[in-house]
Amino acid sequence: MIKCHCRDCQRAGGSAYAPTVVIRTADFRLLRGEPRYHEITAVSGNLARRGFCDKCGSPLFASSSARPDVMGIRAGSLDDPSWFRATREYWTRSAQPWDILSPATVKFATGA
Repeated sequence: MIKCHCRDCQRAGGSAYAPTVVIRTADFRLLRGEPRYHEITAVSGNLARRGFCDKCGSPLFASSSARPDVMGIRAGSLDDPSWFRATREYWTRSAQPWDILSPATVKFATGA
């Protein structure tokens, strides 16, 4: 479980970071609905693909061409997001000055 502070995640989520549960792509199965997708070329040069609810527009998950074997599920899209506990924070060099970083997480200035 991570928090990503990159500008792309900030824009996509409309907040300071994207709280994300990282899983193996092979373990993901969508049970219902058909998300809409948006793709961009990230700062890293990799293709970032984000899935959104086709009904309300809520961010659901994201993936990157850099790591096709993993994907991220946005914590806010979980039925019960209360168990989310980030252990790492990425792209902290892009963190907003009004966001308080957790002293309990390992931090990376970039995507490491």
